[in-house]
Amino acid sequence: MYRRGICAGLVTSFSIALAATVSAQQGQNLSPEDQLAPSQMTQPMPGRASNPPGGQASTSAAPHAPKPAVAAVAGASSKPAAGAALKAVACSGAFSKDSSNLKLAIMFDQKNVSYGDISVNGSSVGASTVYPKDPKRRIEVWWQNPANRSGIYLILINGQSTWAAPGGMKLGQTLADLEKLNKKPFKLKGFDKDNNATVTDWDGGALATLTGGCKSGVTLQPDSKASSESVSALPADKEFSSNDPAMRDVKPKVSEILIGY
Repeated sequence: MYRRGICAGLVTSFSIALAATVSAQQGQNLSPEDQLAPSQMTQPMPGRASNPPGGQASTSAAPHAPKPAVAAVAGASSKPAAGAALKAVACSGAFSKDSSNLKLAIMFDQKNVSYGDISVNGSSVGASTVYPKDPKRRIEVWWQNPANRSGIYLILINGQSTWAAPGGMKLGQTLADLEKLNKKPFKLKGFDKDNNATVTDWDGGALATLTGGCKSGVTLQPDSKASSESVSALPADKEFSSNDPAMRDVKPKVSEILIGY
């Protein structure tokens, strides 16, 4: 079962913060306001989606256990799709801003894509899950227009998923791993009551602007062996550099990746 703890907090008042276009020639860095981070999510949730024709209504009350209703998709092949071996999210194709449940079903085969409503703190969102029964290949897509299941609102990589996000980000990566991808240190908030720390500013690094125009949000959790005192010394109301010795000492690793437009 994949972890959903952080999402329940994110989607209470959810939004995708669109970053302004950054000119590399001008050396302009993204500010914290340009990052996709939990504290910035203020846009209302998409409306509840209608049930697929002939499908069963979803009665999920918990965000981690949506009951999918799968509809037959015209034109989708019953043979293994070309996307069966795809393991990296790109901000194009089936994961482009204007994608749809239909495109996912064609790419990954309709039998590998389920659809249903997810209820989080009283709000519902229509979501498609790719490989819902395979924790290592599972990835979730939330729709901006749930009535016709189109327009990507958010892509979630969490739990045991082995998907790579744009820029090469993966679950389980360390601060040093992220710095290598970003080509420089970055900023992150300290740990909240659930031991979640979030990246707030890639500080003009390689991960600040991703090909295809999408933005990333990253959550990290400290090593299970880190002392509670060490974690408490890094509170969520303060911002730290990824190369801060105290932050490095608790050995946080990526526990969830959010991708939006």
